[in-house]
Amino acid sequence: MTTNTTASAETTRLNFAKSAPKVFRALIGFDAAARAGLDPALVELIQIRASHLNHCAYCLHMHTNDARKAGESEDRLHMVVVWREARHFFTEREQAALALTEAVTLVADGGVPDAVYAQAAAHFGEEELAQVLALIFAINTWNRVALATKKVAGTDERV
Repeated sequence: MTTNTTASAETTRLNFAKSAPKVFRALIGFDAAARAGLDPALVELIQIRASHLNHCAYCLHMHTNDARKAGESEDRLHMVVVWREARHFFTEREQAALALTEAVTLVADGGVPDAVYAQAAAHFGEEELAQVLALIFAINTWNRVALATKKVAGTDERV
């Protein structure tokens, strides 16, 4: 059985960037502001973990590729999904960010526990913590855009 990896015009529901250009540009600006000053490796880990949790293949493909281009190791990329069982692959700071990413992404499951927030606050100053939170908000929004419009993994228009 062969699989066609090229997306057809019927695959996506609408082109969000073309249908809502002002909103799309605002999201681009929000995303850029959120990641400003953050370690690029941390940015990708957060985006990868949120995309795992949201089952967003489009964003997961995009951000694992971006991480590879930035020099991230295959070992760490494979371990993001099971980071709690593979803590030695990640710094305490990265672990705090991953735990916060999970809590914020799954906020409907019980909010953001005080212990998770306190752990993140212990590793990030107030301004940087706000940046991390904003990045988590941004990737969750992008995941929802991709899922709602049925973006197809491997069809990243940025390249």
